[in-house]
Amino acid sequence: MEKGNEMKKSVSALQGLAIVVGMIIGSGIFLKPSIVLNDAGSPVMALAAWVLGGIITLCSALSIAEIASNIPRAGGLYTYLEELYGEKWGFLLGWVQSVISYPASVAAQAIAFATYAAYFVPMGTWGQRIMAFAVMGLVLVLNILSTRYGGFIQVAATIGKLIPVIAILGFGLFSGMAPGAAGMSSELIGAGTASIAAAILGTLWAYDGWIGVTNMAAEMKNPKKNLPMVISVGIIFVIIVYALFNIVLFNTLPAEELAASATPGADAAVALFGQGGATFLTAGIMVSVFGALNGYLMTAARVPQAMAAKKQLPMSDVLGAIHPKFGTPANALIMQCILAVVYIMSGSFNFLTDLLIFVLWIFFTMGVVAVFILRKRGMSSKDAYRVPLYPITPIIGIAGSAFILISTVMDAPGRSILGLAVTLIGLPVFSWLKKKNK
Repeated sequence: MEKGNEMKKSVSALQGLAIVVGMIIGSGIFLKPSIVLNDAGSPVMALAAWVLGGIITLCSALSIAEIASNIPRAGGLYTYLEELYGEKWGFLLGWVQSVISYPASVAAQAIAFATYAAYFVPMGTWGQRIMAFAVMGLVLVLNILSTRYGGFIQVAATIGKLIPVIAILGFGLFSGMAPGAAGMSSELIGAGTASIAAAILGTLWAYDGWIGVTNMAAEMKNPKKNLPMVISVGIIFVIIVYALFNIVLFNTLPAEELAASATPGADAAVALFGQGGATFLTAGIMVSVFGALNGYLMTAARVPQAMAAKKQLPMSDVLGAIHPKFGTPANALIMQCILAVVYIMSGSFNFLTDLLIFVLWIFFTMGVVAVFILRKRGMSSKDAYRVPLYPITPIIGIAGSAFILISTVMDAPGRSILGLAVTLIGLPVFSWLKKKNK
């Protein structure tokens, strides 16, 4: 085992940037535009939702980045909440992330990869599950062998996933509108019932994933400088890509057709490039999902490893261990994959991730508020990164987060309560572990 359960500092700034961009740009940008358009009611309002969702994400991220710069330890937000709010709050977030949120996301990415692979090699449900297990196993082995391998995969996959996006942007922005495209001026039937709140909430799923890079802080080279930089640059880049991508969609497809599409990205590729465009984009989406899978698994393991190092999980001696030869959290990586296999077999991962969005945004909001606590306690070094336009930036993040939470409660009160109940199951586990460790 590595001395003091410490992992090697092998994550460069470029690899950190690839984690941010690679985890955010998964399948969401190819699948979410139609949902956001339906909720918003018009292309103009949909584009506004994408930009506002990006601003809320950016303000929240810039605020949490100041905490990450001053507390650059493994575990990410879990560690920050524990430090600034107390052990119980950190545990509850770590519990949700370790047992449900991260492995369910890994499962979702693996099965999404297999679903797109079925476009090239037809396969049934079991064939897709076997494919999902195989690609997850490949990513697991590479991440056990070296964090550097995972970082290289992330950089390559991020570059690969941007190729179809850039192709669609380059051709779509400069080739003129396709026949029948309505542009930005159209209104959808029933737009009077549109909800900008629901539309913004939809975009946040496509922006989700940036927080994962904070889990890698203990392994990042010069984290006080590089961590805030990769978070801010990565999110700003994604906001620009998402806005331009949606403009291309609106200028390529009729609004009603786009709103009804289950695969808007593929439909736009067909309109721009012909039938071969669907094949091209499907391959691009597979690369995109593979990168997201690698990013989620690589960052997911750091939370249970950090918790286990503090004896906060069952089997802590096993889960907290660092591989003596490879210097990676091998056992925690395996644990995340085992849970992901369970979720793939149960088919419940989409339900679980939907269930927990309300709970996760409570913790994200606490993370943004924590920058004020950090400053009040004198823990924010003037030599480290500091959030720009303080306190305006965190206030925007808090207001946006509150908006999301209130909207979620109003739209899905039952799901919100159930999500809280699942989280609170962690309290008796926390009490049992505290007694056991004494």
